[in-house]
Amino acid sequence: METRLVEYRVEDGIAIIELADPPANTYTYEMMRQFDDAILQARFDESVHVLVVTGAGDRFFCAGANIRMLAEVTPQYKYYFCLHANETLNRLENTPKLVIAALNGHTVGGGLEIALACDLRIARKDSGKIGLPEVSLGVLPGTGGTQRLARLLGKARALELMVTGRLMTYEEALEIGLIHHIFPNENFMAHVLDYARQFLPPRKASRAVGHIKRAVQSGWEMSFHDGLALERELQQLLFQSEDAREGLTAYVEKREPRFQGR
Repeated sequence: METRLVEYRVEDGIAIIELADPPANTYTYEMMRQFDDAILQARFDESVHVLVVTGAGDRFFCAGANIRMLAEVTPQYKYYFCLHANETLNRLENTPKLVIAALNGHTVGGGLEIALACDLRIARKDSGKIGLPEVSLGVLPGTGGTQRLARLLGKARALELMVTGRLMTYEEALEIGLIHHIFPNENFMAHVLDYARQFLPPRKASRAVGHIKRAVQSGWEMSFHDGLALERELQQLLFQSEDAREGLTAYVEKREPRFQGR
């Protein structure tokens, strides 16, 4: 039987995807393929409204690609491995559902590149460091790190972090906007799931959340006017949804809306 390197489960509308090769949860081709399968499963499950990505154990979220594996394979294999990993993270980033990275330990190298492909990043207090130290191996962050970090933090700050390979505490990462929140060490995942529930029906119109994500992710790469056109197109789709009718009606009737994700 195939070794399970990614665990997948659904709890009340939240798909929990766990990178499961502790202690470092480094990824190989096999793990990335299973990760891809889990992303697709969550994307097409109509009962899933939010994805949470985390790591097994309490030492690492993910330490990136398995260095021993990379040292033993040919340059051509390395290239195709990075290509496949990029395709998987692009799929994660473009999934029209909110994706939260629960950083339960060190998040370095390709582990941070996975987190950057998520929409929101929440760290466990005092659990580790975060950064892109690939330069110390003579390579660059090759799974979208150079592009996503620069878009998130700005070119100058991202460049300095990558060429030095410096690792930060989560407190510093919070200050510069690399992560969104730091949650308590105790019962960390319970706090994360409680946070994620605010984006589920009936409290939130999950389809609207997904369309907001699509407008931002796709519009960021377009001209301003093309982005506005995409925004109008997505808004028109939402105007035809049951949740939009419920939201507008509830406002007029001065009551809390009860969304259904439709």
